[in-house]
Amino acid sequence: MAEQEPALRLDVPRAEALAYATDLIARAWESFDQARPGQPPVDEALRVALAAPIALGPTPVLQALQEAAVVLDHSLAQPRPRYFAFVASSGLEIAVLGDALAACHDVNLAVVSGAADLVEKQTIEWLGQAFGYPVATGTFSSGGTVSNMTALSAARERALPGSRNNGLSGRPCALYASADVHESVKRAAELLGIGRDHVRAIPIDANRRMRADACAAAIDADRAAGVAPIAVVATAGTTLTGAVDPLDALADVCEQRGVWLHVDGAYGLPAALVASHAPLFAGLARADSVTVDAHKWLFVPKACGVLMVREAEWLERAFTHDATYVPHEPGEQDSVDRTLEYSRPFRALKLWLALRVHGLAAFQAAIERNLSEARLFADLVKERPELELLGEPELSVVPFRHVATGRDLDVHNRALAAALRGDGRVYVSGADIDGTACLRPCFVNFRTSDDDVRVLRDVVLELGAKLA
Repeated sequence: MAEQEPALRLDVPRAEALAYATDLIARAWESFDQARPGQPPVDEALRVALAAPIALGPTPVLQALQEAAVVLDHSLAQPRPRYFAFVASSGLEIAVLGDALAACHDVNLAVVSGAADLVEKQTIEWLGQAFGYPVATGTFSSGGTVSNMTALSAARERALPGSRNNGLSGRPCALYASADVHESVKRAAELLGIGRDHVRAIPIDANRRMRADACAAAIDADRAAGVAPIAVVATAGTTLTGAVDPLDALADVCEQRGVWLHVDGAYGLPAALVASHAPLFAGLARADSVTVDAHKWLFVPKACGVLMVREAEWLERAFTHDATYVPHEPGEQDSVDRTLEYSRPFRALKLWLALRVHGLAAFQAAIERNLSEARLFADLVKERPELELLGEPELSVVPFRHVATGRDLDVHNRALAAALRGDGRVYVSGADIDGTACLRPCFVNFRTSDDDVRVLRDVVLELGAKLA
């Protein structure tokens, strides 16, 4: 009986498909070098095509790749130099190639994976060296949400030994964080049984930094009431304004009380690599755990979150398990014994490649450039009476608003945010700071130029005047 051909075969030679895909990638990269005049809308023909039912028969591979390119061109690409919304990734070219290679080999970093384990370990050690953090172990994750959850799982196990097995047994416990803490910390509290309502919103100072004295008082009050402190979550660059909590003072609070200090540096920690901003992060080395998202201000594509911890013991206590289908070789520990994930792609490769190809100094220069762009934009805002700066930038987030005489400014600025998105020349997200609606550009793209920064201000003035 003749052997059957595999069903899943390309209809052209592999080399032809690869060459076509490579050309599509090259054209995309070229399109990111300069801003384009607007974002093409998703037209009706594309909507109809993307609502079609599944087909039983094949589509020619080159046609399908071209269709994918059209979809991507009509999607919001964060690597574009005038994408200022949220905290975006830049899609660094060498890291894109790293992702392609990793996907091709499909290594699973849940179990012992040979050299891939060593690359992940080395990359985490490199980050520890760069940030001056005494990392003992760590893990790559999908991002800050999973990294924060992982760190707080370890903190819970240290504060309440055996809780991973027995649950909290009705014992009240709490987390302590800035009033501007990222939503992922509240989600972690929900999923770990701590409870969203037990994330203490610690008051912030005039610079929107967590007050260490108020944090200490909250911990002491909870302990007196029989509430177990799980961890203090300090933010090294809040998503809302870029504020950096006083890490050294909070480390004192935690050390004196035996409480875990976790630093959420998903967005802002890379600024610690720049001499002008490194003092803001004094005390980082004293934290029990630290997170950073390389897919934010280290420019690699999503997803590439990193967790570093000072002591390996607590991650292992929180996650080590015996599963007969997971082989444990003598003297080796599977990554799944210190992470939440079982199927875990080789995320470290793209950052490892990026650091190898460009070197740390190039990253420092790119981060410094973004910090300079944020200061430039703040100065451009202050030049015009129609614009109002809502605080000097600490990192690279610059909240501001457009002032229109005789209009409700909150309504006006929310409408302006929507108009900017519809216009498409620049992309900016809106936000509320203490109930005040504003625009919140964030400068974290190595492709962004000073000219792009000036265009952002000018487009805001143009559209704001039309709405006024």
